[in-house]
Amino acid sequence: MKSPYVNDLLEPAKEPVTSSFLVRSKEIRQKKTGELYLSLMLGDRTGELDAKMWDNVAEVIDSFERDDFVKVKGMIQIFHNRPQMTIHKLRRMDDSEIDFSDYFPSSRRDPDEMWAELSGIIAGVTNPHLKGLLEAMFGDQDIARRYRRAPAAKQIHHAFLGGLMEHVLSVCALARMTATHYPNIDYDLLITGVLLHDIGKIYELNYERGFSYSNEGQLLGHINIAQRMVGEKVGSLPEFPPELRALVEHMILSHHGHLEFGSPKLPQFPEALLLHYLDDMDSKMECMRALIENDRQVEGCFTTFSPVLERPALKKDRFLKGEPAQPPPAPPTEHAAEPESGFAAKLKQAWQPASNGQES
Repeated sequence: MKSPYVNDLLEPAKEPVTSSFLVRSKEIRQKKTGELYLSLMLGDRTGELDAKMWDNVAEVIDSFERDDFVKVKGMIQIFHNRPQMTIHKLRRMDDSEIDFSDYFPSSRRDPDEMWAELSGIIAGVTNPHLKGLLEAMFGDQDIARRYRRAPAAKQIHHAFLGGLMEHVLSVCALARMTATHYPNIDYDLLITGVLLHDIGKIYELNYERGFSYSNEGQLLGHINIAQRMVGEKVGSLPEFPPELRALVEHMILSHHGHLEFGSPKLPQFPEALLLHYLDDMDSKMECMRALIENDRQVEGCFTTFSPVLERPALKKDRFLKGEPAQPPPAPPTEHAAEPESGFAAKLKQAWQPASNGQES
């Protein structure tokens, strides 16, 4: 087991810290002097850590890439109310040196337990055509293997191994509650839409090391991939009613709810509309949970701003203890702020006289 984890590095340390991480992003930037420095995002299963390497960069710059594992030694400081590491030494690690479970976030639920719950839901479907489709889909060994491991997204919600299955089971629980509340809902149709709406993500995303989009995912997206998967399985079920197929495919095509959010169609019957709202609610609630839990703000009762939620989130435990809002950012310490490039400095200088006294 590696130590320390990112979650252990929340406060400045007087002594250098040595640990290993997955490189989630790597950028080569330029100081005002023209020298290069590295801006990295390092991660493990507990979160991400901003890191900078200012000196001796030439020795390591070509020795590692994104999605490599590295061992680093450096100092933890607080910059803009968040931990940041200044790296002194860095080396690339071989896969044989690490335990993959230390570096990739995963569901807190046991995958076998979740798969058993999912299988039970399928067994409870009474419509023989929908049940046959679900059994054909999840009985496919490649689909089943990927579905048990896939995240629900690259970074927005349930972005961890097993996240897709955890998200789908959560929406299934919501579907059970709401289907009894609205008597016009066909539960079998709704639950089929829940189980299949994101199934294209098992091929849209790469999740063997870091999370990224596959070539197929970039070209098609999970909605189109899922529709194709359903079509392929229905092709092996000759008695499957074409009208029922259209309903299932419509639920997949419309589950984002809005054209501007990537849905080719808007939800046009109750089960499709309910699927959209349940899916959206579950993803938003997970976004807020992760935002609060993973926030690296050292002080204050609000998280950083979330572009997805379009707001910061309140940390209730700090708020109820009477903590004030975040103080203004501390003045940057030496080597803490990213150096400005010579071009950026000249651009700012050229722009300043023209912008003085004018409204933006």
